[in-house]
Amino acid sequence: MNDLLISFLVFAVIFGGALLGAAVRPLLSERHLQPDSKDVVKMATGLIGTLAALVLGLLIASAKSSFDQKTSQVRQVTAQIILLDDLLAQYGPETIPVRTRLRQSIEPLANGIWHEAGAPAGTPVRFEASAQSSALEKELESLSPANDVQRSLQSRAIAAFTEGAQTRLLLFTQAGGSIPTPFLIILVFWLGAIFVSFTLFAPANPVVTASLLVCALSFAGAIFLVLELDSPFTGLMGISSATLRNALLPLGS
Repeated sequence: MNDLLISFLVFAVIFGGALLGAAVRPLLSERHLQPDSKDVVKMATGLIGTLAALVLGLLIASAKSSFDQKTSQVRQVTAQIILLDDLLAQYGPETIPVRTRLRQSIEPLANGIWHEAGAPAGTPVRFEASAQSSALEKELESLSPANDVQRSLQSRAIAAFTEGAQTRLLLFTQAGGSIPTPFLIILVFWLGAIFVSFTLFAPANPVVTASLLVCALSFAGAIFLVLELDSPFTGLMGISSATLRNALLPLGS
């Protein structure tokens, strides 16, 4: 589901809690409005608020950690591609076909990473190595070094290719969100309960309504940021594929 739509639903639930509290308030009798009753509600709300703050902080930390990790992995793949091309260039002009193959493999690589991450939740995604990647690996192994320097460069190039492939597999295995849906549902329930308590004993007026509206929008915005961070390859804050796609200049340029 779209992150913006989920955030709007979160706002509707939270602010709906405030409206529910305002609707229930006239139905309360005097014995429900005793100071002791208010104190108990305030204490319960405080406990729920503490739990909500802890869970929200956990969700933000988890989403930010996942976002940073995947950003780092994309940078690693890009750096390993550039390193591999540099090693092949040092090897000699006989690697021009291999370097051409390397450039041809970048587009399918980027398409695969961003396609897997953008797949709908619950949809199984099967890993498939591109034909260019498999051919590139065979061409690297089939190089015939003529001296120790070329043997060293071939060995380092194969190692760089292997490291890049491992990082690519990590990106595949970590595709999908890291935020457990039950966490999000329970958090929204807690926030809605807190907003119910806000208007349960306080009469509604423009100042109270405006304050609660801003507060509900703020919480919905926080949930939106969490969802965006948890989807690093899509959305407004998605990782751009331009750096990876443009990692290498065309040969002869």
